[in-house]
Amino acid sequence: MTATTVRRGGLGLLAWLAGIVFFLPIAWMALTSFHSEADAATNPPSFTAAFTLDGYREFFGTGGGASPWPALLNSAVASVASTLLVLLLALPAAYALSIRRVRKWTDVLFFFLSTKMLPAVAGLLPVYLFAKNAGMLDNIWLLVVLYTSMNLPIAVWMMQSFLAEVPVAVIEAAQIDGARLPTVLARVVAPIALPGIAATSLICFIFSWNELLFARVLTGVVAETAPVFLTGFITSQGLFLAKVCAASLVVSLPVLAAGFAAQDKLVQGLSLGAVK
Repeated sequence: MTATTVRRGGLGLLAWLAGIVFFLPIAWMALTSFHSEADAATNPPSFTAAFTLDGYREFFGTGGGASPWPALLNSAVASVASTLLVLLLALPAAYALSIRRVRKWTDVLFFFLSTKMLPAVAGLLPVYLFAKNAGMLDNIWLLVVLYTSMNLPIAVWMMQSFLAEVPVAVIEAAQIDGARLPTVLARVVAPIALPGIAATSLICFIFSWNELLFARVLTGVVAETAPVFLTGFITSQGLFLAKVCAASLVVSLPVLAAGFAAQDKLVQGLSLGAVK
């Protein structure tokens, strides 16, 4: 057995251990969601307790509670719409910063990234006052605009590195054939950089779906999102662990499903340009 084989085996074992460590909280949450409140509250937890769907019944409102479907629909609309807007804006911006580079493009990239250095809570009050004066409180489209502006800098930063790997000769050949910029972006650049675009869209979708601070302050009943709805399960009467775990698992499913469906594109996109 060579030293290279031992090193690869050790790295593989570490990767498996890291994966198990990250997976254990999700598995624990899923297991607890199928227990009754009495069994979920035991310390240490009981692994042999009977399974029940009471937590899911209460989450979906069959016991007389509020229905989660409006909040889930609001999260889907805000996340998908903002992600599509981010891609439409980030693709030409990344093209101008990677393939047809503007002057001082590195300064432009740093400016985009510097906008993420401001703590979100620092901009909460100005955004709230603007939304109040504009009559846009509890409006889902305000969240779409906010999520687009919040995710656009990181999307441009990511896609710039992805588009830098697109062969310039292919673009020049398309331009010689008479293709204009929209055609080049849609039919030449986008298919080649598809793994990077998929990785960027997935990350923007996750950020939008999980956002809580602005959604909590700027929405009420009409535009309430899934994370805000989830916080309603923590009441002054106590923490109902089984119901909270069931709700958390259901809210996490869209992100987990999107990540599983795009895992091959995500790996290709995040490793794009790593090997020359």
